Amino acid sequence: MGDLARELRARGHAVTVVTTVPHYNRDLDAERRQPMRPVWGPLLKRSDYDGVPVFHTAMPAKTPSALRRIAAWIGFHAISTIAALVLVERPDVILTPSPPLSIGVSAWIVARLRGARYVYNVQEIYPDIAINLGAVKNRRIIAALYALERFVYRGAAAVTVIAARMRARLVAKGVPPERVHVIPNFVDLDRLAPAPRHNAFSAQHGLDEGLVVTYAGNMGPAQGLDTVIEAAHLVDADPGRPPIRFVLIGEGGMRARLTERAASLPPGRVTVLPYQPNSLMPQIYGASDVSLVPQAAATGSDAIPSKVYRIMASGRPLIAVTELDSDLAALVREAGCGRVVPPADPRALAAAVTDAAAHPGEWRAMGERGRAHVVAHYTRAVVSAQYDALIRRVHEDGAA
Repeated sequence: MGDLARELRARGHAVTVVTTVPHYNRDLDAERRQPMRPVWGPLLKRSDYDGVPVFHTAMPAKTPSALRRIAAWIGFHAISTIAALVLVERPDVILTPSPPLSIGVSAWIVARLRGARYVYNVQEIYPDIAINLGAVKNRRIIAALYALERFVYRGAAAVTVIAARMRARLVAKGVPPERVHVIPNFVDLDRLAPAPRHNAFSAQHGLDEGLVVTYAGNMGPAQGLDTVIEAAHLVDADPGRPPIRFVLIGEGGMRARLTERAASLPPGRVTVLPYQPNSLMPQIYGASDVSLVPQAAATGSDAIPSKVYRIMASGRPLIAVTELDSDLAALVREAGCGRVVPPADPRALAAAVTDAAAHPGEWRAMGERGRAHVVAHYTRAVVSAQYDALIRRVHEDGAA
């Protein structure tokens, strides 16, 4: 979203961002480059992002307590909505990304009171993911969430999704097809070029030898990372080949459990690392022979992880752990950039990893095809042009 704000400004739009203070997976180097100053004391701060003014609402660090997280999000919605009404010049179009689903209500309020229209950008389909993962089970709460979803879609001038199957899901929910637009996420090809396999990150963590299989991202139920640990038990430890190493990087509710399970494996088989600064991403992907993009069962039609584009841009092959008919699976097959294995199938995952160890040349070719596919379809210029055209059309339709 930061890159998109910068691109839209370069295309002639006046852009203002309302978001939170950094509070999860913080990048201290980035925070030093983009200092914040108080506007409403501790409640609201302001910074500048390459000429784009950014308002940051207060947000405490993420905690395991569901009640505290809900309270924090309520505070964010209240402060950000007031800030958008009081401090931001009257907008023509509001672009609001989801999740959370409730952010669409803030967009609706600001749009109604300021005479604007809003585009609802769906990165993950909620509440479906939460329901499919069993995180929400109460029937009344589920009914209320679906009512909120219908309200947000009904008020949007346009809805964007990042993949075709997601579009079909929203049309099936009753969103008029002419209002649902597929605009994928993009990747910064200047920053994420293929990097050396041996670099400072690989040397620091002892990853210069063997086949390195990496997952970097959130460690929660939606990723189904238990399957990775189970596959690590099953990989073919052929003494005639270099060892196979799994590296899991990130934070989340499953991290402690994954670390505990990894300790039962042979030394060096699975390494669990904390969140790494964003600046290290090129080195992390460079140090990886294969990257993992896992999705838990029943979530493949609700989202497509944006990390898949970054992996492809880095010229590395990937293994997508996802439903065989998901948008992610379709992308991997179309690009020829890796393998698809079903979720909750550690044997299939172990077989794919073992194949990568046995046929390194074939897998390197997959990585090269992924890079070429991203260059052709998912550059910042190509995708931002689609957003630019949609925003202008929404504005013109509202002014007519």
